[in-house]
Amino acid sequence: MQVLYAANRDSELKYPKALLLYNQNISGSFGQYLLNLQQLVRAAQYAQKIYDNKASKLRPTQEDKEFTPKLSTNPLIISILEHKGLQTMLRIHKIQERISDDNSRILYNDFAKTDTYKDYLTKPDNTLTEHRQALLEFYKTCLSNDTFNDIMEDNFISWVDDKSLVAGAIKKTIKSLPTAGDFYSEFIPGDETVKEFGEELLKAVFENDAEYREIIEPTLKNWDADRVAIIDMILLKMALCELLMFPTIPTKVTLNEFVEISKLYSTPKSKDFINGILDRLLKMLEKNGKIVKTGRGLIEE
Repeated sequence: MQVLYAANRDSELKYPKALLLYNQNISGSFGQYLLNLQQLVRAAQYAQKIYDNKASKLRPTQEDKEFTPKLSTNPLIISILEHKGLQTMLRIHKIQERISDDNSRILYNDFAKTDTYKDYLTKPDNTLTEHRQALLEFYKTCLSNDTFNDIMEDNFISWVDDKSLVAGAIKKTIKSLPTAGDFYSEFIPGDETVKEFGEELLKAVFENDAEYREIIEPTLKNWDADRVAIIDMILLKMALCELLMFPTIPTKVTLNEFVEISKLYSTPKSKDFINGILDRLLKMLEKNGKIVKTGRGLIEE
């Protein structure tokens, strides 16, 4: 949708460049996952610097003496640091150089103010579950921190759109640790999604833009096609493409998904407009025998 919108705004953006932009955005989603994970690790490691500073004092307070850098030695953090496959991925995507000590300090200090962290420090022998819960709470604090979100937005322009998806992946990762397996691999976009669906959808909408508009126009009734919001028309064309070209995707799934997308990216009234037009469009296509669904596409639940 975003690439098609960019092409609508820029007549010089032809399909080859649009495809390149699409693939860059896909790669960026995995990069966001890596940056989220590594920033969390680096911020947790800041506990060791705090410990070293306290230990070097000539007259440490009782609080200084009682402080422990357990957040940095959390077994889940250690498992990430010692994972050779992940460290290779971080180097390939050049993640380390995107993280600064100052930002890590800010994130650590923000979490250090919470009761969750204070309670975590007071327990002498934390269970693995408690270590995991502390890390989940730390990440939750990061997600609500302006500095953390600025880091992500400065590095990835799609952070606002991808935040919930990436956050879900990070939480799933924390819950799976420690592990010797390549846990991150499931978050690398696969060919079925990227190429067999995404690229084909992008190419079809590009190549059949005028034809799709002609099919949609009769369902608009009292609406002039030129008055339809740009995003709404793009969503209608994408939905039409799914209905016609992807036999394994149930029609109900297509309708529901594009209505939901319109809620996020278009006007307040768009969801009702999109829902109504897609309902008419589906009935028209079914009447003309244009809808052919197989396998999973036959299931409407």
